[in-house]
Amino acid sequence: WAIDEYFEDDLEGKVERPPIIISGTITDKSGRTFSGQTIEAFYTSVQHCKPFCVGLNCALGARDMRPHLAALSNIAECYVHAYPNAGLPNAMGGYDEDDKAMVESCRDFFDSGFMNMIGGCCGTSPAHIKALAECLASKYPPRKPQPLCTNMRLSGLEMYEKTENIPFVNLGERCNIAG
Repeated sequence: WAIDEYFEDDLEGKVERPPIIISGTITDKSGRTFSGQTIEAFYTSVQHCKPFCVGLNCALGARDMRPHLAALSNIAECYVHAYPNAGLPNAMGGYDEDDKAMVESCRDFFDSGFMNMIGGCCGTSPAHIKALAECLASKYPPRKPQPLCTNMRLSGLEMYEKTENIPFVNLGERCNIAG
């Protein structure tokens, strides 16, 4: 909302709208963001600003990000990215996944066709990024964004999509006839 308001306030048209890249974090294997949203609800809550790219970073290694990136790729009307950690932190707070292991973990993102950009977060080094670029990024066609959804989508902790086969919906907090 704030992004749209900023550009709407530019009445003289002096500010060119830049591409917007949004990155979220799935905090653990529960599959929720810090605010408790599913990945679908997260995307729904940011899609109004028409991002160039949306994705996930940090908190999880590539293997544990996979189901969440697959879900994001199935709904995103823009490009998708990931910046996974080099595995999960060990007992000493370090990261044990070397560049070859990380490439193998990320290869599935591209094989499955749900990735446009890849990078690295905690525990990654220039060697990790170089290996990702050499082994993955240039060998796969870009993922095509999903077509624009014409159904109404709302987000809270979960995403809700109003479809034609749902005749009536009463949405809200504490919607009950008893008050």
